[in-house]
Order: sequence, then structure tokens, then C-alpha cells
Amino acid sequence: MPTQHSQSLTSQVPDAQHLNPAMSDDAWVEVVQRMDEIYADLVNSQVELEEKNAELEQAQQFIESVLSSMHDVLVVTDINGKIQRVNRTLENLIGKTSEALKGEPLSSLFPASSAPQIDEFPEKIRSGNLVDCEVDMLNHDADSVPMAVTCKAHYDVKGRLLGSVLTGRPLDEIRRAYRQLKETHEALKATQQQLIQSEKMASLGRLIAGVAHELNNPISFVFGNMYVLQGYEKRMREYLDGVHNNISIEERNHLRKTLKIDHILGDIKPLLEGSLEGSERVKNIVEELRRFSTPKQNEVASFNLINLIHSAVHWVLHSARNKPKLITSMPEALNITANEGYIHQILMNLLQNALDALEAKDHKGDAVLEITLIEAEESVDIVIRDNGSGISEENMLSVFDPFFTTKPVGKGTGLGLYISYGLATEQCNGSLLVENHADGGAVFTLSLPVGRDVACNVSTKVDKHV
Repeated sequence: MPTQHSQSLTSQVPDAQHLNPAMSDDAWVEVVQRMDEIYADLVNSQVELEEKNAELEQAQQFIESVLSSMHDVLVVTDINGKIQRVNRTLENLIGKTSEALKGEPLSSLFPASSAPQIDEFPEKIRSGNLVDCEVDMLNHDADSVPMAVTCKAHYDVKGRLLGSVLTGRPLDEIRRAYRQLKETHEALKATQQQLIQSEKMASLGRLIAGVAHELNNPISFVFGNMYVLQGYEKRMREYLDGVHNNISIEERNHLRKTLKIDHILGDIKPLLEGSLEGSERVKNIVEELRRFSTPKQNEVASFNLINLIHSAVHWVLHSARNKPKLITSMPEALNITANEGYIHQILMNLLQNALDALEAKDHKGDAVLEITLIEAEESVDIVIRDNGSGISEENMLSVFDPFFTTKPVGKGTGLGLYISYGLATEQCNGSLLVENHADGGAVFTLSLPVGRDVACNVSTKVDKHV
């Protein structure tokens, strides 16, 4: 900065009378003042120029630091495909500096097999097309390195085409990242399946008492019938032995009356039918348990959704200590095409959650559980509402988070709603929403985009004892 000359020129001008006697003092003062103004403008311009140069240098250093920190290779070419500069990543890859590569054709960075593809870059850039492809690039050992390359045009401030900017990343790095991502995804899927099975086993543990009672009734009925049939078998054998011994008609009639053969013949059919019914009930219970504990994954088939809802209600409420009043508003039958096992798991978790909410409120005979089914053109909504305490505002956003629970330690795992949400959104391509009802309690809505086969009239049913 020229500070040594910044003082006023007026003080440096000699006596005006010695320069030109013909000019007045005022004229000389005006000339000198004008010179002062011009000189001041020059000084200011020089200061601004130095500041601009400093800013430009800082910008240049910033650009250099950005280019040197890039992991991707970068090549800048002119409009004819001649290299103007490269970044440090490319210098390290090919073992040459940017200065050594300046003016070289872009094709020099690639093997001869890629030359036809590279030669098309300038023409594509001139036409305004973006080049995005996979091509081999030579390293410092002249070995081919597969690269994912993007080449696009760059322009000056007036919009004139200057050349192209090529960036690339080794495909080995991309493939390695993709492989790691795929492995992580598979691990997450396996973990999710383990969580689902763990929650199923926990649910089964809660249902053991109800299952034992459910199995005990038909089995006891079958055992009782078998003991009766066993006594009937002895009397029938005694009667047939008498007939085969050619006893008289009077003795045979007396024996038939004494052994109550006619009563036995009339009682055998109901006993057999009852035994078959009990055996069938045991079979159905076992099949439902097997389907619940180990459902076939990703199996999409047609089934009756209403029967599935009734089955889930039966399993959850059968073992409840305090059974709520059940209100349902559903069709008598509704066949849908979806994954039965996943939907059954979701319903079991939602119903168990509602039952826990009712028990936590400690209702005294006024606990109510409502199940409503709403059909739309492309979906079906299953709405489950309880009249418990509802969900607080601070917990509303955390309801579907893993391991979140408001239950006492040992009462819940915090995975039921989390797994249900994942099954509904990811496996069934539906949605699961929660809100508080205006009259109290929580409302969960399971929406399923499924194909419907048969729908019947809706019926409302109130069961005081489930």
C-alpha cells in the first residue's frame, strides 16, 4: 500500500508564481485539488484490488483444500477433451501430477479398450448430455481399475461452454459399501424375525393357562365318553354271548331288558358324535397354536378375516382375569387375500395391549373393548378401542418405539406394538395408527390394502362375558 505518498499533493507544490506567472493562484489550487482527487481514487482502487486479490487467494486455497480432500477422482478438460487439471486423488491413482497431465487427451487416462467410449464424451458434452457410465481407468501400474464415472459440462459466467468436469469413484468401493449394506439389511431382517418369534413365545406364555383349560374340556369329555362306551362294550358282549349260546327267546328278552341293550343302542350314536366333536376341537386348538407359533413366512392366501379376528379375541380374552364387555361391528364373513399369520400376530398384540390397559385402569365391571371393521374400495380397517386411561401426550410419539413400555418391570417387553407396526407397514404394506378417543381410551387402527373376495352384511354384537 503506497502510504508514503498518500499526503496531499497541494503541500508538495512549489510557489505557483515560480511556475507560470500567467496563471492565477486560484487556477493552480484547482489543478492541484483535482490531482489530489485522482490520486486518492488511485489509492482506493489499489486498496480494493489488494483486498480482492486476498479474497481470491483465500477462495483458491479453499477450492484446493476441497479438491485435495475429495475421495473421488476429478478431471477438468477443455472443450476438445484436453486435460486442464486433476485433483490429488487422481494424481495418487495414476502416479502423475496435474502439471504433467495438463494438455494430455482425456483418453490417456483410460486403456485402449475404453477409447471409443471416451472419445464420445466431448461430443456428448457439446450437445448438453450428461454422461454417466462404468469404465476402466489406468492406475500407476497400468492396471485397469473399474470406475463409476460421471461427466458433465461446465460453463463460464456468460454461459459459454468451457469444457467438461469428470468425476469417478472406484466400483470396488461402491460394491463393498453395497455388500456391507446388504449384509446389514439381512442381519436386521434376521433380528426382526427373532424379535417376532420372541414376542410370539412371550404371548404363548401368557396363554398357557387358557390353552390348558381349553384343551382340558374336550379331552375330559372324550375320556368320559370312552369310559361309558367301555361299560357298554361289556354288556353288549354278554348279550351277544347269550344269543350265540342259543338261549330261549324268553331268556334273551329278559337278558336284553336287564342289560338295557335298547338304551345302549340309542346312546352309542350321541356318545360317538360327542367324542368326535371333542377330538375335532382338540385338533383345531393344536393347529391354531402351531399356526400362531410358527406361521409360514411370506405366504399370501385367501382366508376369512372375521374368523381370524374371533380367533385372536378368543385366545387373548380366554385367559383374562377380568373379562371386558366385548362390542363388535363386523360383517358375518369377509374373505381377504393377505398373510394370515402376520395379521393374526398384529391382532393378538393389539388386543393384549388393550386388555393390559383395561387392567391397569382397574375397571370395576365397566371395562369395554370395541372392535369395528370398516371396508373401503382398496382397503379394510380394523379399529380396536378400549375405554382405559388412554395414552399421554408425551408417550404418543414413542408408542411404536422398540422396548418402550409403561408397564411394570416383568409385565411387558415393549416389543409388541413395535413388532406390530413393522409387520403392518413392511410385511403387509399397510399402516397402524394410534390416537386417543374423545370419550376416553386408546384407539388403534390397522389398515390393510388387500383384495376382498366375499363381504356380507355388517352385524353388531355385544358380549357381556367372553
